[in-house]
Amino acid sequence: MGVEAVMALLEGTPDTPACVVSLSGNQAVRLPLMECVQVVTPALELMGSFMNNWEVYKLLAHVRPPVSKSGSHTVAVMNVGAPAAGMNAAVRSTVRIGLIQGNRVLVVHDGFEGLAKGQIEEAGWSYVGGWTGQGGSKLGTKRTLPKKSFEQISANITKFNIQGLVIIGGFEAYTGGLELMEGRKQFDELCIPFVVIPATVSNNVPGSDFSIGADTALNTICTTCDRIKQSAAGTKRRVFIIETMGGYCGYLATMAGLAAGADAAYIFEEPFTIRDLQANVEHLVQKMKTTVKRGLVLRNEKCNENYTTDFIFNLYSEEGKGIFDSRKNVLGHMQQGGSPTPFDRNFATKMGAKAMNWMSGKIKESYRNGRIFANTPDSGCVLGMRKRALVFQPVTELKDQTDFEHRIPKEQWWLKLRPILKILAKYEIDLDTSDHAHLEHISRKRSGEAGV
Repeated sequence: MGVEAVMALLEGTPDTPACVVSLSGNQAVRLPLMECVQVVTPALELMGSFMNNWEVYKLLAHVRPPVSKSGSHTVAVMNVGAPAAGMNAAVRSTVRIGLIQGNRVLVVHDGFEGLAKGQIEEAGWSYVGGWTGQGGSKLGTKRTLPKKSFEQISANITKFNIQGLVIIGGFEAYTGGLELMEGRKQFDELCIPFVVIPATVSNNVPGSDFSIGADTALNTICTTCDRIKQSAAGTKRRVFIIETMGGYCGYLATMAGLAAGADAAYIFEEPFTIRDLQANVEHLVQKMKTTVKRGLVLRNEKCNENYTTDFIFNLYSEEGKGIFDSRKNVLGHMQQGGSPTPFDRNFATKMGAKAMNWMSGKIKESYRNGRIFANTPDSGCVLGMRKRALVFQPVTELKDQTDFEHRIPKEQWWLKLRPILKILAKYEIDLDTSDHAHLEHISRKRSGEAGV
């Protein structure tokens, strides 16, 4: 927002109206100041997202499910992949919204493996009580993919009369969704609607700018970086090299670097050479001559197979001899643990509610000749945050946007923020200003337009 405010000033002319820089989703927006002032009084009408949050809260906290289940559908909820903080909040809202709609909701333990083995039970209202603030995955989660177990999975879908599937997880959940689409050609039982809710600390699921759990992981990394930097407050001239998780996706390293004030953040998406490492060392040598006598360098775990954390540590130690000393820290699985942050809790709750609302509508659409039969591409979707909106995107359409070898999307929005990291670390580089916000006008939401 600070960068956007400066850009607004630099581009302004004497005729440009005064503006307010704000955030909508993950996008900086500029709004005319006078329009903002004029709509302060009827603000509640305009606070679409707040009103949506209020409606979801009332539903989950006070409404009780109908006693009769006549004409209800059966929806199963499962976790897939590595644990992520906020998964339980998503399960809770999915289960409760399903029950409010009069559906029968089943929970599957241990991902696709549990679905194949029949580790399935019915969930009531109190089953998910108190799950919002719980970290990890209470249902249990595994990385197993469904392809090898289609027969057993199909048999259990028939046995438990499952008519819709909500899959909460990371890249494995997305890959599993693609495999289920492929399996529809052989097994009619797999022709049921399903939706993938992205939940992974790596934030590497195609079709979504944010994943449940990434905010909690970022908080953990930033808190740790702050403590590590504080430890150097008494010891001058020290550089810390910290390794973050994320697989090949550099989201955590980049955003934590931006938030913790790192001097460099090495990631796979932006290849670097020995000359870049050398330039970073020289930059730190110059920094040690100023009043700030400590440095912070972040490295994504798979940014380079040869320039490992040990290699970078040894390089900095050797090149910085007599000027600064180096320390290394591998944060490891502490990034997956802990209680979810308020953002992850609310984000997961909204995603779960929106997914279940979509699911109920899709099941009704797919009801033919006394049974559910969904074989269209839009019956298997990823629910993702795209800029300012939560959107459902068919998994088959996202296939072309995916680098399957490295398990990352081909285009990532946060890469545009990397130059800011270098500018704030006092590197002489140019900032790409082609992708900036334009002045928008406040528009009132029409009734029924605001989604969850």
